[in-house]
Amino acid sequence: MTVWKTSMRNFFAHKGRMALSAVAVLLSVAFVSGTLVFTDTMNTTFDKLFAATASDVTVSPKGSGDDDNPRTGKPESLPASLVDKVAKAEGAKSAEGSVSSMSVTVVNSANKDMGSSNGAPTIAGNWNQNDLKAMEISSGHAPRGPTEVMVDADTAEKHHLKLGDELRTISVTGDLTARITGIASFKVTNPGAAVVYFDTATAQRELLGKEGLFTGVSVTAAAGVSDEQLKRNVAKTLDGTYKLQTAKEAADSGREDVGSFLDVMKYAMLGFAGIALLVGIFLIVNTFSMLVAQRTREIGLMRAIGSSRKQINRSVLLEALLLGIFGSIAGVAAGVGLAVGLMKLMGSMGMELSTRDLTVKWTTPVVGLVLGIVVTVVAAYIPARRGGKISPMAALRDAGTPADGKAGRIRAGIGLLLTGAGAAALLVATQADKASEGSIFLGLGVVLSLLGFVVIGPLLAGVVVRALSAVVLRMFGPVGRLAERNALRNPRRTGATGAALMIGLALVACLSVVGSSMVASATDELDKSVGADFIISSGKNQPIMPQVEKALQKAPHIEHVTNYKGVAAKLTAPDGKTEDEEVIAANPTYAQDLRRETVAGELSAAYGKDAMSVGDRYAKEHGIKVGDKIEVAFKNGRTAGLKVAAITSDDTNVDKGAMYTNITTAAQYVPADRMPKNMIMFAKAEDGKEKEAYASLKASVAKYPQYKVQNQTDFKQDLKDQIGQLLNIVYGLLALAIIVAVLGVVNTLALSVVERTREIGLMRAIGLSRRQLRRMIRLESVVIALFGALLGLGLGMGWGTAAQKLLALEGLGVLEIPWTTIITVFVGSAFVGLFAALVPAFRAGRMNVLNAIATE
Repeated sequence: MTVWKTSMRNFFAHKGRMALSAVAVLLSVAFVSGTLVFTDTMNTTFDKLFAATASDVTVSPKGSGDDDNPRTGKPESLPASLVDKVAKAEGAKSAEGSVSSMSVTVVNSANKDMGSSNGAPTIAGNWNQNDLKAMEISSGHAPRGPTEVMVDADTAEKHHLKLGDELRTISVTGDLTARITGIASFKVTNPGAAVVYFDTATAQRELLGKEGLFTGVSVTAAAGVSDEQLKRNVAKTLDGTYKLQTAKEAADSGREDVGSFLDVMKYAMLGFAGIALLVGIFLIVNTFSMLVAQRTREIGLMRAIGSSRKQINRSVLLEALLLGIFGSIAGVAAGVGLAVGLMKLMGSMGMELSTRDLTVKWTTPVVGLVLGIVVTVVAAYIPARRGGKISPMAALRDAGTPADGKAGRIRAGIGLLLTGAGAAALLVATQADKASEGSIFLGLGVVLSLLGFVVIGPLLAGVVVRALSAVVLRMFGPVGRLAERNALRNPRRTGATGAALMIGLALVACLSVVGSSMVASATDELDKSVGADFIISSGKNQPIMPQVEKALQKAPHIEHVTNYKGVAAKLTAPDGKTEDEEVIAANPTYAQDLRRETVAGELSAAYGKDAMSVGDRYAKEHGIKVGDKIEVAFKNGRTAGLKVAAITSDDTNVDKGAMYTNITTAAQYVPADRMPKNMIMFAKAEDGKEKEAYASLKASVAKYPQYKVQNQTDFKQDLKDQIGQLLNIVYGLLALAIIVAVLGVVNTLALSVVERTREIGLMRAIGLSRRQLRRMIRLESVVIALFGALLGLGLGMGWGTAAQKLLALEGLGVLEIPWTTIITVFVGSAFVGLFAALVPAFRAGRMNVLNAIATE
């Protein structure tokens, strides 16, 4: 009980000092809890949606659902006669056909895309009874003919659509303009898909090419008949060439498709939460180390009057337990708020998530509490153990215990060993022949070098802080020298404080190097390999519609336009081994659009009759040489025997490992209605007509906002923007770790000011002004922040350089250090230091001189 009372008294006596550490625990736990609540809520949203939209039994073509945007532009279908056949199955109450396609674009009268901007699909289909399970008509009526369409209420609200407005639906079969006659509202949350409905006949003609086809059949079970029994009965009426799913199986399938995306998001966010926790550990260790040091005399007196080492140790750990409990409880509550904030953010980006579906499982607060408490107590263990070692004689000394020289030497030795091992692992990674092998050593090198820098931090502090002080602090005269000595007074504390900032900035620097190198490598590869002036593609991974292809072919000032189709096939090499591959079917002009180095043969010959090319890796694996024949079984077509006319080098990043053949060759073996549409097209301008050709191509696709025409400059900028957006998201998540690190600097300075209260009073008594005192503390903070930044940026650039060497094995061979970003971050760290010192410096300046001198 005495230990408990002592812990409670000390905890509340130093509650101000504990506050920043509690904030670190709070932020870290909030990120973990918020991530779990957010992903659980998304799972709940999709589960309700899938459960509401699934019929008792669904019949669909085999292979449907494998690709939401099939390259033919039309989903797989089945005959309408199947509906009556299925309806007669034993236990079936009713059956109706459904039409659904995601290979569509819907635009308003201003030619603006009505689809989601967050990657959610645009879905077009027929309105039927099964839709009434998930939707209800909130205004107007269902479509009754080819000139009428119904739209979902969320899309109508987002794009300010109303009854009577016109919508144009673009598909591979053409364009259909219809007037909105109805608006339907979801009974469950719609995560962001744009949905339009037509009458059945119109949907069949416009989405599937003709009437008499459906993409699925929804079967309703009679009373007392289970879904499983109905599925077995329906299977008896069919010949086994169709896919049958119960409502549960359909919902599970949809959940699995979405689950993979949600899992990636979940574990990525938890990874950043882990980084924040790691940084928080440094803050907690520093806080308790300083509190123990400041209470040296107090602990010595307690030892003198009979307290045992275990009791002292237990007292400090109980304080940590209290800190962990308060911080974790607040963190779990903040995590729910963070999840709601993320939902609102996703809503602004187009993904609608309702707070009605907010899901807080019992495991979430348990995980948050256990994680926060365990991390806090473990972090406080070393300071607690150090406190237990304080002897009764310490009561006769001033507060603070001298560092153990032997322990410091052991620490330095371990740090050097870990750093050396990490550097060796990174070096091995750069010498690897395969990226998969090198990545193991890269990960090992990152972990070991990070641990090494953390352990060796106090040793580095003595060297780096002196060097930084010579450049940054000496110009401030005696105040600068005092700041330097304060930073060097306790190298262990300075090292731990700088290490917290180092972790976040190391990751920033590493990702900056990797991102810049990827952009530079891709740009260099484009300059060397791509001969086409223009690239035409869809931003939504949709095939290029035939009407767009024809418009591009007719554009003036164009020397040639190249079609580019990916045809799935099963290849059997001369050695008898069979593999699923994709063969690129293109016009012979593609040999001009992409300059590929050939290892053997001539690439132009690969576009001859019944000829093809292969990559040198495939050729090496199967012992293929020019003149050999490969058996190519085209998907949805016949088998061809194609002669290898060229072997191309795979030492590239564009079309790496690609196999080429002429479109006319592929067309001999694949039926016209099964031939994939272009996923991308290339164009070459007439000499001296680049500007005119660019304008004419843009005019050709002006009616189709889902497509974009890019010259090489546009393409490079688009690539740079995409990587930049990804990095900005990562930097935003890393900001949490950096915020916790800044709190660590604030806490260190605040506790340091308390520790030096008497010293500050004496300095003020002999003439140090308040302004000079504040400047001294600010400069100390700046040099600590720059110390952490220098270590982090240097370490991160080393990681990034090693990672780029592995990327070079995949064709990204240019190393580029983003010096502007590195320098900006380094300079920004000085401002971080200034900001962190504002409150501690202000409090130090307000100290009463006489009271400070009288402090023991």
